[in-house]
Amino acid sequence: MFLSEEAVQFQYGPVLEDNEIEELLSLLRPGSNNSGSEGSSRAVYSVDERKRRRMLSNRESARRSRWRKKRHLEDLTDQVNRLKVENRDLKNRLGSVAQQCHVAWRENDRLSSEFLALQSRLSDLCRVLVAMQSQ
Repeated sequence: MFLSEEAVQFQYGPVLEDNEIEELLSLLRPGSNNSGSEGSSRAVYSVDERKRRRMLSNRESARRSRWRKKRHLEDLTDQVNRLKVENRDLKNRLGSVAQQCHVAWRENDRLSSEFLALQSRLSDLCRVLVAMQSQ
């Protein structure tokens, strides 16, 4: 099968350097504030760096938001155009069906009139036939 008895060993290189580990540990120790000008300038740098990163992040977020808004507007415009075409087609079909309905109504009226005329003629012929048979 796919199982093997051999042990597999992974080797990992150091993820953080020693000085980076020390710096992180010093930030986590309670009451271990850096003193002197280095500490205060470092804190200002960190605040400035955070502001800069936040500004860049906000700028990128705004760019993505504008892109999404633009894309949404394009999608809505496409949908409006499709619906206009569909509406025009439906109006054309409605006009055609309305015309066919009008033709059917006229034909129905003509056939009703013809029915009444034929019914009257048949009635007249029946009376003539009855009169001829009774003589």
